[in-house]
Amino acid sequence: MKLARKDLLGIQDLSVEEINLILDTADSFIDVSTREIKKVPTLRGVTVVNLFYEPSTRTRTSFEIAAKRLSADTINIATSTSSVVKGETFVDTARNLEAMNPDIIVLRHSAAGSPHMLSKVVRQSVINAGDGAHEHPTQALLDMMTMREKKKRLAGLKVAIVGDIAHSRVARSNIYGLTKMGATVSVGGPITMMPRCIERLGVEVHYKLEDAIRDADIIMMLRIQLERQETNLFPSLREYARYYCLNRKNIAAARDDVLIMHPGPMNRGVEISPEIADGPYSVILEQVTNGVAVRMALLYLLSGGKS
Repeated sequence: MKLARKDLLGIQDLSVEEINLILDTADSFIDVSTREIKKVPTLRGVTVVNLFYEPSTRTRTSFEIAAKRLSADTINIATSTSSVVKGETFVDTARNLEAMNPDIIVLRHSAAGSPHMLSKVVRQSVINAGDGAHEHPTQALLDMMTMREKKKRLAGLKVAIVGDIAHSRVARSNIYGLTKMGATVSVGGPITMMPRCIERLGVEVHYKLEDAIRDADIIMMLRIQLERQETNLFPSLREYARYYCLNRKNIAAARDDVLIMHPGPMNRGVEISPEIADGPYSVILEQVTNGVAVRMALLYLLSGGKS
């Protein structure tokens, strides 16, 4: 099977059937990463370009590993070492890459909507690896894969997302995906970091951490995205940590078998304490592992999904 679309631009555009197809396909790729020889010839001859206008560790590396484990050729472009610093426009960069005839372009950009624009300029498949504060669809897919793997379902789960909701593309994509899949989502954080009218997305809104995580099956903590904030939205990091850092005391409001997630990078002691980040309920590193499988699945499906 293959996705009946050229691009993967956001979770908002995906149907429940498409999400399940991606997650099921990712499940089938998990064992490749555990083999002695971590490579299959599935995408031999396919070229994947990773075009990143923003810094990245997990997303960029996992896309590269995913492509290589499928035997695809990969090209990594950091704009700090490209012709962008010489004044080349986004569209000109895209058209020059198109002229080299790759098959898939993975784009991360600080401007919301950039992958959508790119998909209209080039004939290649485009995967959104994060666009501004808009969406981060592959992160939401790996998060849902991890939840489904650990809890055996998505429907009926209560998922709490806490932190800088206003500037988080991860929060937005997870809200779109989880509500489609039948989960209940609550969001928590300071009122200055909460988007206006976010309840219209079908979520519960709380301004106290304990209220947001009460009886939660999953807690996803988010970092403060200072790079996207134009003004100071809280008095100090110490003040923020006092009220919104997940620790041994306040986690008692959640279910006894709660799972702790974080998309990374973590700011230990700010939004999450070390004993929680490294504790028995944390599945943060499992998220990273599943990220490779999800990105393998997307590269495979967008390439045609052939055996």
